[in-house]
Amino acid sequence: MMQISNTITDLQAKLNEWKSQGQSIAFVPTMGGLHDGHLALVALAKQKADKVIVSVFVNPTQFGENEDFDQYPNTLEQDITLLEQHQVDGLFTPNTDQIYPQDLENDIVAGELGGILCGVSRPEHFDGVAQVVHRLFEIVSPDVAVFGQKDYQQLLLIMQMTTQYFPEIKVLSQPTIREEDGLAMSTRNQYLSENERAIAPYLYQALLQAKQDYLNNTTVEMLTNTAKNTLSVDFKVDYFEALDANTLKQITDNTSKIAILCAVFLGSTRLIDNIIFNKG
Repeated sequence: MMQISNTITDLQAKLNEWKSQGQSIAFVPTMGGLHDGHLALVALAKQKADKVIVSVFVNPTQFGENEDFDQYPNTLEQDITLLEQHQVDGLFTPNTDQIYPQDLENDIVAGELGGILCGVSRPEHFDGVAQVVHRLFEIVSPDVAVFGQKDYQQLLLIMQMTTQYFPEIKVLSQPTIREEDGLAMSTRNQYLSENERAIAPYLYQALLQAKQDYLNNTTVEMLTNTAKNTLSVDFKVDYFEALDANTLKQITDNTSKIAILCAVFLGSTRLIDNIIFNKG
């Protein structure tokens, strides 16, 4: 039976009970609107610990002005059913006051990594991510936490923040789960019209082509320009970059792993995706 906690007190009582029995805890933070991508995180979490806690909290501090905070899908009933079907042990559904009490000092910032790529067009976003994950880690203090690779910049940032503040927590990543046509699964995909949904997979195709170009020794400048030109036919391109996957800095001779990352708008919906591979 899944334990649903709305308050920190309730949640921690259950966590303390499990921990006193020597049970390990894996944690999967989400904003709800759950899909198979989230369920893959849950599956990985179940392999790595005795008990799995999922949180559903739409974090206001990571949405900028004119972003989709008010429209963000709220599917809690459906989410609960899915999590119960997948035998999750606990669900944490706090309100904003639980996460950000008035006396909370919030000096957690994303730093340099939060100011590039998505951080350029969403300047407050990664500070909000760093704050909420830090706060959730304080509350849950899991042994393991699981995040998806679809938001690769966010993943690296969380790993960095965890190393700094919570070295005892192990962060694991799950490769991006895709629809059959290649589109990365995302809660925001439900905003797409039928026509836009048919166009959306071109984004992943552009990433695959860019990877192929890279492995064929095309210069980074040329392959990113080609991709931007191709994508501009159907999308408004925010960025398309090939970088060192470990640092998100320019590729050098010492780079062993490549990340090609992009963000685009399709109509009013912002889509992000990436492809990570060894330099070869």
